[in-house]
Amino acid sequence: MNPRIPVIRPARPTDAGALAACIDAAYARYAGQIADLPPVSEGCAEDIAVNQVWIAVQDGTVVAGLILVAGDAFMKLANLAVHPDHAGRGLGSRLVRLAESEAGRQGFREMRLNTHAGMPGNIRLYRHLGWAEVSRSGNTVSMKKDLPNG
Repeated sequence: MNPRIPVIRPARPTDAGALAACIDAAYARYAGQIADLPPVSEGCAEDIAVNQVWIAVQDGTVVAGLILVAGDAFMKLANLAVHPDHAGRGLGSRLVRLAESEAGRQGFREMRLNTHAGMPGNIRLYRHLGWAEVSRSGNTVSMKKDLPNG
C-alpha cells in the first residue's frame, strides 16, 4: 500500500478529535469571511456514533472526512471536508462518489445536501459531479442528486 495515497475507511470513536481538527482546517478560510458559518466541527463524536462517517487517512493523519445522515426518503450529505493541504487532488470527488455509492447500496434513490452561497467552489464541485441546485434560502444553497440504482 502506498502511504502517500489516502486510505478511506469508516471513522472510529477515537477519530473524533482528528476529524474535528480536519474539518476546522478545511473551513478556516471561510471563518473570517462568512459571518453565519455554523460550528461545522461540533458533534463529531456523536456523528461517528449515530451517523455514517468516513475519513481519509494519509501517513496516519486524517486529511478528509465525510458525514452522511440517513433519512426516511433520502440520504443527506451532511458534511464533506478536505484539509487544505490535500485539496485539489480529487479527494473530495472520491468522497462524494463514495457517498453516492453507499446511498445507492442502502436503497436510497436521492441524496441531498446544503452548502453556503459564500462557498462557490463547493457549489461548482457538486454541479460538476451531477448535483442540481433546487433552492436558495438566505445563504443556504440546497442541492440534490437522483441516484440511478436506488
